[in-house]
Amino acid sequence: MNSLAPIYVEKIVVPQRLVSTIRQIGEHKGKQELYKQQAPEMLENLRRVAMIQSTESSNRLEGIVADEKRLRALVAEKTAPANRSEAEIAGYRDVLNTIHASYDHIPFSDNVVLQLHRDLMKYAGKEGGRWKSVANEITEILPDGNKHVRFVPVAPHQTAEAMRVLHDRYNELTRRQEWDPLLLIPFYVLDFLCIHPFLDGNGRMARLLTVLLLYQNGYEVGRYISLERIVEQSKESYYDTLYVASQGWHEGRHDILPWTEYLLGTILAAYREFEGRFGRISSGVGSKTDMVLNAIDGMVADFGIADLERACPLVSRDMIRHVLVTLRNEEKIENLSKGKYAKWRKLKAVTNKFNGATDA
Repeated sequence: MNSLAPIYVEKIVVPQRLVSTIRQIGEHKGKQELYKQQAPEMLENLRRVAMIQSTESSNRLEGIVADEKRLRALVAEKTAPANRSEAEIAGYRDVLNTIHASYDHIPFSDNVVLQLHRDLMKYAGKEGGRWKSVANEITEILPDGNKHVRFVPVAPHQTAEAMRVLHDRYNELTRRQEWDPLLLIPFYVLDFLCIHPFLDGNGRMARLLTVLLLYQNGYEVGRYISLERIVEQSKESYYDTLYVASQGWHEGRHDILPWTEYLLGTILAAYREFEGRFGRISSGVGSKTDMVLNAIDGMVADFGIADLERACPLVSRDMIRHVLVTLRNEEKIENLSKGKYAKWRKLKAVTNKFNGATDA
């Protein structure tokens, strides 16, 4: 049973807590243009970091990992994939780039989903851009070694029609403007995952389509704060709410609200983080430090002060040096050489916490 079917949506009662979350997200959305005008350099740093984090986290949720230095080089398109994991990562990078650059020109249809899936799989040597040809149960391995079936998706021979109907209903409800897009998006994503239309890549495609739909409805937070990273950090809740919301889906007896609440909570958390990074700008405290931190986190390889100066043209060399020394003392970076052309290397993420530097 499609969550967007008239017989289902007519029975949904949206609780006040979700109405409040939608209102808060709308308030954050209204500030996006202001941020763009206030600190375009910082936004560019955030965008680069979010691109890396999104690609890394979404793939790592599926057990696809790569060396951090290789990952950053792949995202920056400075190297070619050297193995299957890197091929999967490069495919995700390409689709995310397409969404970032062209979301407002992408018609939302089942054929477009096929094209994006083709691009996701194009380096991996897997079947891309085709609906599944065999059944794909969603299972988990229990502690005792036994396999547990969590959900049985739509059968292969019904998949093409299910996806066509899903997009027709989503686009029709969007056209009628009777439901807030922030409700229609999680409804769509749950149905996509319950159909599970591909042999591989369904989770990654669901996260990419979430970003696309948010962009198309004016919610651009995923460009600057990685939604995929927030999902990875709360992956137990992610999988638990999907499981709860999918039970009884085929019969139309499922409860869409736990999943909706989880996804909207993720979006709100991203906006709060986004605004938090700009909270100090109006008082003039912290913004330049954040620019340097985000520039360092976005560096693909070892870097020098000159690299940071190019990434942060509004920040003085003395300020950059101060940030580097503080991070070194916190053992987040190391100094590889001395002198005019000294090089530095990251040892861990630097943007989560920083002590000691204030802006000049």
